[in-house]
Amino acid sequence: MTHHGTPLKWMGLDLRETPAPRMNFPALMRRCARWDYSVSSNPHSTLVWERVYPTRYESLEVGYPRNDVLATATDGDVAAIRERLGIAPGQVAVLYAPTHREYRRGYVPLLDLAALADGLGRDHVLLARLHYFYGADPQLRRLHDAGRVRDVADHPSVEELCLAADVLMTDYSSIMFDYAVLDRPMIVHAPDWEAYRATRGTYFDLMAEPPGVVTTTEAGAIAALRSGEAWGEDARRARAAFRARFCALEDGHAAERVVRRVWLGERDVAPRPEQSLAR
Repeated sequence: MTHHGTPLKWMGLDLRETPAPRMNFPALMRRCARWDYSVSSNPHSTLVWERVYPTRYESLEVGYPRNDVLATATDGDVAAIRERLGIAPGQVAVLYAPTHREYRRGYVPLLDLAALADGLGRDHVLLARLHYFYGADPQLRRLHDAGRVRDVADHPSVEELCLAADVLMTDYSSIMFDYAVLDRPMIVHAPDWEAYRATRGTYFDLMAEPPGVVTTTEAGAIAALRSGEAWGEDARRARAAFRARFCALEDGHAAERVVRRVWLGERDVAPRPEQSLAR
């Protein structure tokens, strides 16, 4: 089991404690019983997975193989991806990737993308990747067709989008833990944090330990990007603490460690000190 990412929100059996659990928990445990290995990217994830999926498997705390490309991509790789996406030289690419909200019946925009795009101007390009639970948003498609926002929901590689982006804007999505491998600025846009936390449950207070700047309005998000606050010293320190907690194993060798343990039968696959993440 490679998992969806590092858990901020409650997962597995913890969801029994949410206001309206909608999961078949016996069926979940039957699926988990098939696992031989559970791949984890940090101690936080290992502890969560072992508690909320309490079946017999071996935890491999080795980093996420899918994040290897984020740790090893070169400047040339990034330039090629940006060219394929049509991002002009000198443009600041902002990737907007929000998560799903169980307390809403469908997709309800919590960020005015038109206002954001207009406020940033043509020296920025806004790449919007809505959660895969939702179909195409008609307003987003109109903005895409007008050339004001890029709808990248159908792009086959979220890793490429991360590599192309100069800054990530998300809310409570686990993409923040992956993007942190790149050590680039992040904005957590959280206008509904209290409602989300009350209905879904979270493992830590993201507002107290964010990976960068926190905003609640379009004006605040625009200001954080235009003023350089997202690149500032406070944001850098917050990002460094976040990376130290969640990304220390993401050194580009996670896939190798999984192969060595699962297919080659090696027992000692812990990261070597010289492979520790230092970007």
